[in-house]
Amino acid sequence: MWMRGGTSKGAFFLASDLPEDPDARAGLLLRIMGSPDPRQIDGMGGADPLTSKVAIVSSSDRDGVDVEYLFVQVFVDQAIVSDSQNCGNMLAGVGPFAIERGLVAASANETRVSILMANTGQVAVATVQTPDGRPTYEGEASIDGVPGTAAPILLEFRDTAGSSCGALLPTGRPFDMINGVACTLIDNGMPCVVMRAADVGVTGYEDRDELDTAFEVKARIEAIRLEAGPMMNLGDVREKSVPKIMLVAAPRRGGAITVRSFIPHRAHATIGVFGAVTVATACFVEGSTAAELATVPNGLRKTLSVEHPTGEMSCVLDVSAASGGVEAAALLRTARKLMDGCVFC
Repeated sequence: MWMRGGTSKGAFFLASDLPEDPDARAGLLLRIMGSPDPRQIDGMGGADPLTSKVAIVSSSDRDGVDVEYLFVQVFVDQAIVSDSQNCGNMLAGVGPFAIERGLVAASANETRVSILMANTGQVAVATVQTPDGRPTYEGEASIDGVPGTAAPILLEFRDTAGSSCGALLPTGRPFDMINGVACTLIDNGMPCVVMRAADVGVTGYEDRDELDTAFEVKARIEAIRLEAGPMMNLGDVREKSVPKIMLVAAPRRGGAITVRSFIPHRAHATIGVFGAVTVATACFVEGSTAAELATVPNGLRKTLSVEHPTGEMSCVLDVSAASGGVEAAALLRTARKLMDGCVFC
């Protein structure tokens, strides 16, 4: 099944329909997407990291978990298939897909689907609209980066801190100096290197095309990313899609923070779900590169609008009264079924 999930798009497979051997599975997915090729002309990929994604879903026998979801990023112009990260946008399609494939029985009106994110071992709960006992994709919810409206899908997260790096701040510090640039190394669902845009020679308000042609800036931040990888317990990240680079600036449109993200070598048209959660969390870390630029509302439940090139993403964060740390996060996403059938490879 081909689905749009959030601001991403890709293939959703039952795990039982793919090879168990990781190498055989990777070869098949490269063939299906048409990689490596900048246009992915001989496959289903859309010549962009946001449209070259795969969700592999299976039923779960774990207590309190309905299905297990493995996210796979298929690189566009390299023969690389990576499962080193979560994807919160594709996650938005997992609940509807699981119901469509009969892995989860639908309830009246709406169905809560508990999803183990196999990449990191964390659990998310998706609330899917199911009038008449089947998923609906029609609705009035809108998200920036996607035209029109669709049925809302609420994604709730807990215990995502240190999902890939072992700790929210893998170095234990609010920032580290890497190649002369202050960087906050942080992981609340997505390993990110957060740095002030001005420190690498841009404003943080550029559009995607401007950043993708800023080759000196891209070379500089990639050098920082390679240094940050081992510091974040990720090892050599030369052929990995994490950590993501997040260039932050003060908000301009009434939000909490402005972000320009890289995934990892191309500028993102929006921002990933877990990237947004992680940057929003960095706004609460005293001394971080984001905290000094952010506008944070009062209260223990805070809605932080993360501004990105094509709009904003609102993160609802529950903050501990004792520690001031983020305990839980929720976001509104949408998804749509695009095609259900056979892909030839």
